[in-house]
Amino acid sequence: MIPSPWSKKFLQRSTAIAVSLLLAMAADAAPVPGVGATAPSFIGYGLDGKKVLLESYAGKVVVISFWATWCPPCRMELPVLERIQIAGKGQIQVVAINTESRDVFRGAAKILKDLTIKMTNDESQRAFGAYGVKGLPHLLVIGKDRRIISVREGYGSDELGDVAAELNAALRAGLAESTATTAETP
Repeated sequence: MIPSPWSKKFLQRSTAIAVSLLLAMAADAAPVPGVGATAPSFIGYGLDGKKVLLESYAGKVVVISFWATWCPPCRMELPVLERIQIAGKGQIQVVAINTESRDVFRGAAKILKDLTIKMTNDESQRAFGAYGVKGLPHLLVIGKDRRIISVREGYGSDELGDVAAELNAALRAGLAESTATTAETP
């Protein structure tokens, strides 16, 4: 079958449109930060509806966990994250970013009201996209310098020892920087 001039033009135009759309999407897509990169600033909205930024926790090691109420491993992880924050004695801040609707987030926050970790909501999926989250649970450890130390996607409890080692190394690095700065000050 020989294509008609009309079908050739249609095919050329539709191909050009598809290529243009793909190029536009690629240009708009921000690169996903990996280990060593500076972490994105936005980490959700608090219960009060105000934007929460990573800069709010300057000088602390930050653990970010993306979670949802329908994710059993995520729910099991929250008390573990609470214990990590308590063990960090003010030098570690845990932020649990809920990825569901604002109403679901508020209901979950009421149930989890005794936790001292920071609970935020990312219904818009803005932080979700900026951090390149593909599935849950998704955990990041961020150093005091806002650099990403580790990214864990769909990890299990068998990796908690590794997470603890990363947190201890981040705390030691921050302590070494503070000691060096203090030693240099006349």
